[in-house]
Amino acid sequence: MILVLTCLDDPTADMVIKHLNEREALVARFDPGADFPTDAELSAWFGEVLPRGVLTTRSRRIVLEQVRAVYYRRPTPYLPDRPSQVERFVGTQSRFGVGGILAALPCSYVSHPWAVAAAEHKPLQLATARRIGFGVPATLITNRLDDARAFAAEHGPVVYKPLRATPYTGPNGEPTTIWTAQVQSGDLDDSIGGAAHLFQARVDKAADLRVTVVAERVFCVRLDSDLLDWRRDYDRLSYTVIEPPPGLAEGCVAYVGALGLRFGAFDFALTGDGVPVFLECNPNGQWAWLEDATGLPIAAAIADLLLEEPK
Repeated sequence: MILVLTCLDDPTADMVIKHLNEREALVARFDPGADFPTDAELSAWFGEVLPRGVLTTRSRRIVLEQVRAVYYRRPTPYLPDRPSQVERFVGTQSRFGVGGILAALPCSYVSHPWAVAAAEHKPLQLATARRIGFGVPATLITNRLDDARAFAAEHGPVVYKPLRATPYTGPNGEPTTIWTAQVQSGDLDDSIGGAAHLFQARVDKAADLRVTVVAERVFCVRLDSDLLDWRRDYDRLSYTVIEPPPGLAEGCVAYVGALGLRFGAFDFALTGDGVPVFLECNPNGQWAWLEDATGLPIAAAIADLLLEEPK
């Protein structure tokens, strides 16, 4: 049994499930934040015997100790944005009960949810990348205006980027994304004191690299555009599958291993002389659009990993 934890509308997971089905693997899809408790039942026993459990959904009866691998993708959060008191209680119990049981399964994960949660923190990413040996831009995380202005004066030009993507609504009520943007010292004011902010020396780049790592398999794509943040407009991107620059593949594999991951979606800025500079690593980043654009067999690689014999 391969257990896929994700939301109902996840075309990326669908690509992996298709490969698993073609190989006649037994696959169960479950969204704990949405399906439990209204559409699923779960019991697990602990104590004098080895842990065991049964998860029953509308279409499957899953004996948890028979799960050989878990693909942790994009499950629905246990709590809605503005929970009532009852929703907060139910969601919290579900997170620590159902989520705790699923995280304790004695099987392989791609990747373990607790490792993913830790690796989403940019300070840990930057420290790990530096320890691995990647080039890392000068970076400041602060809510002190004086320190931000001093950093901009020393390292300018600098960019601002959110520490984590967060739902945000514009003045007209429309959903808005905060992109990476260049800032000047004069743009900085007392509003910096209201939150933590990340400022980083802007890399003079010739292109971007998106490096997708599945265990020890590394897929490297060069992204060419005229954008500071290439995510702003995918239609302005061109894609070239390339061999990773020397040492990059080994470094990326070492990075995911250091953080207990089995997958990573890395972003590097590529300088004019071909040097990759680490920007971030999304431990559960998107990759389906790259496979569609380039034909790289990323979904098949994830299916291979889920079907590996336990070591």
